[in-house]
Amino acid sequence: MTIMMNGESYEFDGVTLSDLLAELQLINARIAVAVNGDFVCRAERNTLVVEAGDRVEIVAPQAGG
Repeated sequence: MTIMMNGESYEFDGVTLSDLLAELQLINARIAVAVNGDFVCRAERNTLVVEAGDRVEIVAPQAGG
């Protein structure tokens, strides 16, 4: 299926958000994830089903000031 990830079209064959993060080798990374504009906490990543057309945003915290 095709999803939008960080503004780019991405082909994904998994089911859950955790599947996507594993595919991207980000399963244990310190990141924030939103799906269709809604923040997804780490505890919900295993059960959130990603569907065709979903917009996934993945960001890593930045240090500085």
